Amino acid sequence: MAKSKFFPALATLVGTTIGAGFLSIPYVVSRSGFPIGVAYLIILASFMLLMKLYLGEVILRTKETRQLPGYAEKYLGKSAKIIMFFSMMFGIYSALLAYLIAEGQSLSYLAFGSSNHSLLFSLLFWLVLANLTYQGLRALKKYERISMFVVLSLVILVVVFFAPKIQPSNLLYIGNSPFLPLGVILFSFLAFSVLPEVKRILSTQEKLMKKVIIYGLAIPFIVYLVFTIIAVGALGQNVNEIATLSFGRFFSLLGIMTMFTAFFSLSIAVRDIFRFDFKLGRFKGWLLCSLVPLVLFLAVYFFKLASFIAILSMAGIVSFGLTGILILLMNIKAKALGNRKPEYKIPINWLIIAVLSIIFIAAVVLEILF
Repeated sequence: MAKSKFFPALATLVGTTIGAGFLSIPYVVSRSGFPIGVAYLIILASFMLLMKLYLGEVILRTKETRQLPGYAEKYLGKSAKIIMFFSMMFGIYSALLAYLIAEGQSLSYLAFGSSNHSLLFSLLFWLVLANLTYQGLRALKKYERISMFVVLSLVILVVVFFAPKIQPSNLLYIGNSPFLPLGVILFSFLAFSVLPEVKRILSTQEKLMKKVIIYGLAIPFIVYLVFTIIAVGALGQNVNEIATLSFGRFFSLLGIMTMFTAFFSLSIAVRDIFRFDFKLGRFKGWLLCSLVPLVLFLAVYFFKLASFIAILSMAGIVSFGLTGILILLMNIKAKALGNRKPEYKIPINWLIIAVLSIIFIAAVVLEILF
């Protein structure tokens, strides 16, 4: 009997989803107010589950190994491939940039109790991950499983140590920034780019894809909700932009592990976009996935171009809006043009596409305006 590939696939999806974004959810929720923040979490998690199921169906309807720009080209044409490429590169490179910033601060805080050495630790982190990314999918499956256990264990410890410190007044507070959580929470659920990697991990067991997607959304949602309740309830307005830095040096390990796995998965996704969709080969794909985030990080660090929250928020909105519309269009086309029978089907029609597209566009407008 073949060994189940469910857990390695789930660990990869969860590890990619739970990244730097969730570390900032408590901060933005503390500014908007906990009731508003929880409403965002529930609504946006539901949207993202639907979108990931739509994308998963597209992937299962396609025999060839591709990344999202490749699927867009197959079903929507070359113009869609370019738009998808821009959307993904904007979102993923922004994410990798944010991870480099936050990982350096977290490692410096863990080692020295301050962020004074963040540049050095960011560069060391980049060096290690560039090496692991070159090793590829085998290394990813190995480290994602370890990391998922560590992350969930640390979240449990946060609950145990800080739940008694929750003050109900912190959870009833309503702030004056109701739209602030939108981009950050969207960013925290993205991880579209890892779904093709999930299919590769599930090879010959694609029937597990739907289950992996559902659990791969449910676990981050529960972690985000619990972590936000604890952080906002215990710290109120005093929570840091990188929430784990507010809990002390030991708990900065939580942020370090989540960003490690997310950076790893996204780097492999970028490498495979250049490798499979643009036929640049493994080495050139690796160079582009490794060097571009480093150059962006150095520019942002030395010229102070953007804040951690601003990067996450804009990346979440822009990538979600463009990618979401293309996923809907790809799904309806794949139902007619796909060359493989999928293991599951999700209903869709042009009314659903129109309504969801309007919501996506409205989210982008709100982010720009507020």
